[in-house]
Amino acid sequence: MNDHGHLTRLVLLCGQCNCGCPEVLIDNSASADQRVVIADDFGQQVRMSVDQFQVLVEEARAGHLDERLAALSVT
Repeated sequence: MNDHGHLTRLVLLCGQCNCGCPEVLIDNSASADQRVVIADDFGQQVRMSVDQFQVLVEEARAGHLDERLAALSVT
């Protein structure tokens, strides 16, 4: 547990400042389809299942997100 109560931090996505960086958290008290929480620095959250998050991780590992982000930066 941390300052998020029942949420456990999986990863802090910045950590180089004191601005309330985005992070990925696990909510073991949530239903299975909302267990992974991505919280931004504005207090908003996206919740998804572990399986959905695993797809996101696999896409990133395969480089698919890099390809899509590169395409966005040229337009």
